[in-house]
Amino acid sequence: MRQPHILIVDDEPNIVMSLEFLMRKNGYHVSIARNGTEALEAINRTAFDVILLDIMMPDVDGYQVCRHVKTRPDRQQSKVIFLSAKSREADVQKGYEVGADLYIPKPFSTRQLVSKVQELVAAKAAG
Repeated sequence: MRQPHILIVDDEPNIVMSLEFLMRKNGYHVSIARNGTEALEAINRTAFDVILLDIMMPDVDGYQVCRHVKTRPDRQQSKVIFLSAKSREADVQKGYEVGADLYIPKPFSTRQLVSKVQELVAAKAAG
């Protein structure tokens, strides 16, 4: 069975490093994009199982990246989890409107994040 492939998209190196470590430790294959443009390029090349996506990035924001994923027929199976410091109701609602599967406000519990990723990977495998 192939390892589930996760894309981490965040412009904060510390967050990227800790998420990468966490996901690899839990048996996932990890790719990294440091901004929205890199994320779009990665998504165009690869169908990821789960995309961990920050919203506030300098170039293309997370909402645009998520919308891109969900409008590509060959990428709609990818699960998108927003990890964002933007936790106002309107931000969360917008996240779901553009197609997010889950919206987790920062700071988040790593244990909770790992279990949510596992759930989405299992749901994708079953679907």
